[in-house]
Amino acid sequence: MRDTFVKTLVELAKKDKKIELITGDLGFGVLKPFWEQVPDQFTNAGIAEQNMTSVAAGMALEGKTVFTYSIGNFPTLRCLEQIRNDCAYHNANVKIVCIGGGFVYGSLGMSHHATEDLAVMRALPGVVVMAPADLVEAEECTKALASYKGTAYLRLGRGGEKRIHEKIDNFRIGKAIKVHDGKRIALFSTGAIFEEVTAAYDELRSKGFEPAVYTFPTVKPIDRETIEAVSDSFELIVTCEEHNIVGGFGSAVAEVMAENRSNKAALLRIGINDEYSVRVGNQKYLRQQYGIDSSSIVKKVMQQLEG
Repeated sequence: MRDTFVKTLVELAKKDKKIELITGDLGFGVLKPFWEQVPDQFTNAGIAEQNMTSVAAGMALEGKTVFTYSIGNFPTLRCLEQIRNDCAYHNANVKIVCIGGGFVYGSLGMSHHATEDLAVMRALPGVVVMAPADLVEAEECTKALASYKGTAYLRLGRGGEKRIHEKIDNFRIGKAIKVHDGKRIALFSTGAIFEEVTAAYDELRSKGFEPAVYTFPTVKPIDRETIEAVSDSFELIVTCEEHNIVGGFGSAVAEVMAENRSNKAALLRIGINDEYSVRVGNQKYLRQQYGIDSSSIVKKVMQQLEG
């Protein structure tokens, strides 16, 4: 996803000289195309993420569209006060980009596990929160945020994510994307955990079920219309996220369902069960350990249906 993001941003920046990219002293191999092709629109703020964010806010208030870039929790939790006070409060045109959502940097320990970011950023008034599922969604999210006026958060994977969509027609911030029609069960997901959802979908079909599948590249504003329509006609909605079960994507869906008077569906939220990872290992291993891999998704769905 990160290469897709940079490639897309380079093309946008060539056309719009107001687009700026600021890095917190990392990602140079990935960002090389940007600083080689549009060097006057690139800044290295050093290992000073709080300062990077305040600089971005100042540039935005002078008319720039600014993307800040770092890994894991560094561009979000480390500088939350600056995002809240300098960017969001002023509706500054700053887009915070995190590379490595969830357990991407799993071997570096909990300090690098971005597992509370969606909830924290979603809580800030007026901030758009996006987490694309594949390369096509990542490209569309980047384009949309470059045009969006205001503060936003873009949570990306790292690299090697599979392509789900050939193309997306009429992509819009705040709109879910239907991947498969189905009945009884609907699988909702946000972000790169979709690869596990895809495998779970295949396994559920082998067991005789036919789940509907939706990706939600936007966590905030959430697609209320799709959630309400599905909750009116399905027996079970399953939300999947590589994130704490509290406050994130599943919670956003639950809020809509709780306010929908005609809701018929039960809700199963699958995520990290409000704990820090005390284990280290690659992303795949940690997904298995914390029950968010495809096998765990299928097991939890079957338990819900049988219970």
